[in-house]
Amino acid sequence: MPDPPDLAQQREEFEREASAASDRAAWEALRLKWLGRKRGIVRGLLSQLGGLPPDERKDFGQAVNRLKNSVEARLEELDASLSARERTASTQSAALDVTLPGRPPRVGTAHPVSLVVREIVEIFAGLGFSVAEGPEVEDDFHNFEALNFPPDHPAREEQDTFFLRDGRLLRTHTSPVQIRTMVDRDPPIRVICPGRVYRKDNDLRHSPMFHQIEGLAVGKGITFGDLKGTLEAFVHRLFSEETGVRLRPSYFPFTEPSAEVDITCPFCSGSGCRVCSDTGWMEILGSGMVNPRVLERCGIDPSVYTGFAFGLGIDRVAMIRFGIPNIRLLFDSDERVLRQVRG
Repeated sequence: MPDPPDLAQQREEFEREASAASDRAAWEALRLKWLGRKRGIVRGLLSQLGGLPPDERKDFGQAVNRLKNSVEARLEELDASLSARERTASTQSAALDVTLPGRPPRVGTAHPVSLVVREIVEIFAGLGFSVAEGPEVEDDFHNFEALNFPPDHPAREEQDTFFLRDGRLLRTHTSPVQIRTMVDRDPPIRVICPGRVYRKDNDLRHSPMFHQIEGLAVGKGITFGDLKGTLEAFVHRLFSEETGVRLRPSYFPFTEPSAEVDITCPFCSGSGCRVCSDTGWMEILGSGMVNPRVLERCGIDPSVYTGFAFGLGIDRVAMIRFGIPNIRLLFDSDERVLRQVRG
């Protein structure tokens, strides 16, 4: 049965538009125009059935269904053709062009913190220090009590330290490694203790997890002068011979006397800048003579032996050395930061 004249014109119009559809966007526009649920032409033709005389509805409805089936079949054919064309284009674009020059591989590099650790270990190895390591999950004795922390010290509160359910904690410094070394070994002792530590700090200059390296020397006749000379030699090797060093009196539970160690600001060479708050100096580490109580708790006679200890944040040194403004950049695995410090 031939289609009504108006439907025959619709079929011809669809064929013209289908022949002109050359990409996926045109195919989708064609589908929506003819088979769309709201404004599709076929749906509009079906909505006209109710207004036709009863004796014309059957023939008109069958003609519309034939048009619908024809449109669906043609759209499927176009879809298959476009899909094949897309697969061919994708294969061609992904094909290896052997005439192109080879792509050089990206060369990796050590992390800024790793670079600083290696350099510091090398410096202290030249001064006769060996490396000691210990667990990151510690008990109260090694992390606080043996280091002469009083029971009411803020560091022993939950707002400053990560405690576990069994009463242990994530070490807040690498000083517990010094305690374990003094308990297990007899003097003379010269060790440095690098590693990860954990505190509840999180801002531009602090991270909940960061890196420290601490040093310990215990023996007969060790004086504060030995501490100062060791730190000056370390700073001059790490930065430059022209870097100034000064010690300011301070307090730490595990050393007595204690001192903060400042260096001339490496950014302004001591003339004053925004980084050093116009003071010309930058704090880099804490130090002091080992408190006799600490020696006693480790089984070392303080009347025979003395010692000094010091500690610094590796991340802070890395930020100074490589001009990194935000400590979070050290933990983001951003390849741009690694490229910056390469070499």
